[in-house]
Amino acid sequence: MEKRTAIVIGAGISGLAMARALAIRGFNVKVLERNGRAIGASIRNFGMIWPVGQPAGHLYERALRSKRIWKGICDEANLWYGEVGSLHVAHEEDEWEVIKELYESFHRDRPVALLTIPEIAHICPAAEPKGLIGGLYSRDEMIINALQAIETLPGYLTSKYGVEFLWNKCVSYISDRCVYIGTHESYDADQVFICSGTDFETLYPEEFARFSLTKCKLQMMRTAPQPDNWRMGTALCGGLSLIHYNSFNAAASLDKLKKRYTDEWKAYTDNGIHVMACQNESGQITIGDSHEYGLTHDPFDREAINTLILAYLKKIARFPEWHIAETWNGIYPKLTNGDTELYYSPEQGVHIVNGLGGTGMTMSFGYMEEVVEGL
Repeated sequence: MEKRTAIVIGAGISGLAMARALAIRGFNVKVLERNGRAIGASIRNFGMIWPVGQPAGHLYERALRSKRIWKGICDEANLWYGEVGSLHVAHEEDEWEVIKELYESFHRDRPVALLTIPEIAHICPAAEPKGLIGGLYSRDEMIINALQAIETLPGYLTSKYGVEFLWNKCVSYISDRCVYIGTHESYDADQVFICSGTDFETLYPEEFARFSLTKCKLQMMRTAPQPDNWRMGTALCGGLSLIHYNSFNAAASLDKLKKRYTDEWKAYTDNGIHVMACQNESGQITIGDSHEYGLTHDPFDREAINTLILAYLKKIARFPEWHIAETWNGIYPKLTNGDTELYYSPEQGVHIVNGLGGTGMTMSFGYMEEVVEGL
C-alpha cells in the first residue's frame, strides 16, 4: 500500500514537531524551508521546556508530553539537556504570599516545593541571598541548547524517519494541495501543513487577517562561559515572572502584586519585562526577556531594555562572570484573544498551525501529535 504524503512548510520547532508526528504515523514527509536553515524564533529563545507556566489540565499534560518527547530525542540524537527544574524567588512579602498560594494550588498535582534560604542556596548557587525570603521550586522544567537542537533535528528526522528537507524553497502559493515554488517548481501531497511562524502574511493572507494575531518582539542576551565550570543550578526567575505565566493566575493575591509592579516598576511592565536566567552546557547564562507587541517591529535592540533586565537580575542573582557576549531579538506570533494555538484549514487537505505564542519549545511536540491524531 502506497504511503500517504505530507508537506510541512517551515523548519522551526513547530514544523519539525509536525514532521515527526506525521512520520511516526506513516506519512512520507517533505519539509520546505525558505532559508538555508531555521533562523527564526526557534533558535532565539532560552531553550526552556517549561511546564510550570501551563495551567492545570490539558495544557499542563501537553507540556509534559512534549518534555517526554524532547528527552527521547535528545537521548537518541546525543543532544545536551539539563533537567534542572525551575526556581521562582521572592524578595518581597507580597511575592512570597503569591508563591505560597501557588504551592497550595500546585502541590497535589505537580512536583513542587517551598524552599527556605539554605535550601535555595543548595540547589541554586546563583540566587542572591540578600533580602531573600524563600522560593517555589518545580522539578518539571528542562533546558536544552535551542540552536544546537534546531540545527541537529533535521538530520535526526531524516536518519530515523526518512523525512526529506528541501532548503531555500520559498513557497509562493498553494492550490488544491499543490505547493508552488515560483512558477517552475511544485510539489503535491495528500496533506499540507503551514507552520511558518511570523511569516503568516505570505500564504493565505486574507485568512490570517480574520484571526486575532499579532507579533511579539523580545530582547535577550547571553553571558560568556562562567569560569572554573561554575554552575548556577536551577533555572532562576524573579518575582516579575509571577505575573507572566497563565498558570500563576491560580494565586488569589496575584492582582494585588500586579498592581504594585505597575505602580513601582512601570518601565518593566510597560515593556513586558520579566527576568529569567538559565545555563547551557558550555557554561553560558541566557538572560531575558521583554515583550513588545505589534505587527511591525524595528530590527534594533534597545539598550535601555537590556539595562533594565540586567539591573533587575542583579537584585536576584549573582554570577562569577557578568560579561555579556551576545545580544539579540526574536519575534514570534501571538494570539490576542486568549487562545493558546491556531489551527485552521483554509481548503481541503491544507492546515494552518500557528499561534503557540512563545511556548513553541514547550508545547510543539505534544500539540503536533494531537493535531495528527485528530486527522
